[in-house]
Amino acid sequence: MPSSRINFMSAAEKQLAGIMELPSPAATGKQHPDTFALFAHCFTCTKDLKAIVRISRGLAKRNIAVLRFDFTGLGDSQGNFADTNIESNLSDIKSASRWLAEHYQAPSLLIGHSLGGAAMMASVESIPSCRALATLASPSCTRHLAEFLGSQNPEINSTGSGTVTIGGRTHTIKKQMLDSLRNFDLEERIQRINVPHLILHSPADETLDFQHAVEIFENTAGAKSLITLVDSDHLFVNRPNDTTYVADLIATWGNRFLAETS
Repeated sequence: MPSSRINFMSAAEKQLAGIMELPSPAATGKQHPDTFALFAHCFTCTKDLKAIVRISRGLAKRNIAVLRFDFTGLGDSQGNFADTNIESNLSDIKSASRWLAEHYQAPSLLIGHSLGGAAMMASVESIPSCRALATLASPSCTRHLAEFLGSQNPEINSTGSGTVTIGGRTHTIKKQMLDSLRNFDLEERIQRINVPHLILHSPADETLDFQHAVEIFENTAGAKSLITLVDSDHLFVNRPNDTTYVADLIATWGNRFLAETS
């Protein structure tokens, strides 16, 4: 299954890194992908998170091409993570979508994990090619993350910046990021989503309460489906095989809505 490393420029003139997962014609029996998808990773994660890699490759086996990329300042992308925020994430998504449109085909499927899912929900209106959206363990608001980060290190609010350790890695967080998360009206963006929306979340997720998925389901406006992932954790570490299940779910569900765009 062909995987290729790609680079593209952000609106801030930083080089962002991605990996294009293309279906293998020999394996799928088709010369061209049925669908092109864009995948956004979770907060402080990268495109190389095992769950994202496995889901992307699982989708490629189902003849869905996937571009997964690193947000500014993370993974192999240029820039300073401390200077980023939810608005810069939305800008990076638009840049990635533009690259896909110029080199292959504009994405008809948007996928996001955790905060990447929040960014994808907020990006639907700015990507006219989007015909379906899938979010995994994603929040219904961004304020909770601002409060969590502020509680981890009060210096962020009192002095303007501070460090926090997430997933064993230390990151510098500036107050501007917390302000962005506090003030961003994700709820209003969710209410304007009018494309089919697949919401995947686990009641066993200890990082982000399942209630977030319920609130997303209640507020998203288009055709919607909520599927519980029994016993999965936030990063799909304790049940790695669930990533195959997730890929199959997205592909099967998406086929109903995306067939007309292939």
